Amino acid sequence: MNWLAIKSIYISEMKRFFRTLSQSILSPVLSTVLYFVVFGAAIGGRIQEVGGISYGAFIVPGLIMLTVLQQSLSNASFGIYFPKFTGTIFELFTAPISFVEILIGYVGSAASKAMIIAFVTLITATFFVDLQIAHPFWALGFLVLTAVSFSLLGFIIGIWASNFEQLQIIPLLVVTPLVFLGGAFYSADMLPGFWETVVKFNPVLYLISGFRWAFFEVSDVPVGVSLAAISIFLLLCISAVAWIFKTGWRLKE
Repeated sequence: MNWLAIKSIYISEMKRFFRTLSQSILSPVLSTVLYFVVFGAAIGGRIQEVGGISYGAFIVPGLIMLTVLQQSLSNASFGIYFPKFTGTIFELFTAPISFVEILIGYVGSAASKAMIIAFVTLITATFFVDLQIAHPFWALGFLVLTAVSFSLLGFIIGIWASNFEQLQIIPLLVVTPLVFLGGAFYSADMLPGFWETVVKFNPVLYLISGFRWAFFEVSDVPVGVSLAAISIFLLLCISAVAWIFKTGWRLKE
């Protein structure tokens, strides 16, 4: 394993993040404040508690998960697409570095950025509600698994995309709606029977539910099922990336 090459890619990507640190930090802070104003004040005034938890605190895991999914996808997809766009990706392919090492460098940096923003979101939320994390290690585990899995998905999107517009299609038209319909701001138990069943076909529900359990020991599905769901998704993404590198799909164009 060429750790020097991995370190070089990782540091290069993280430097790009820190060059725009104020923008990177300001955006999630403002978004969190707006969500608390809209959902916490407007809806929270009508829904005082969900499962014995204040509504403001209840939506925090959903907000963090929304941030992680968006940041993981955008950072990983742009990170690998930009070298492809400029043509510098071929320098990587001719360098003494394997595809696995390229993957670790780009996905590791994207997941790190997403987790930094997640902690910023969590800190911002503490100014609005009192939070106690019942199982911090479980919360960290779900956070890492989700960040890595969706960074892998973002990596795949970056390879698939042929222009900057395509980078935004899946995050905006698929992932973000799934998060809003996946129990980020409500519990599936609050829905009528038919819609509760429909929502449980949404894979994002299992991510948010498991993460929320780590905070409050309250979940829409068993935590073991949530863990299995994110683990299966991670394996699917790894398999897809392995196939891409094996076949050269979109890399030879």
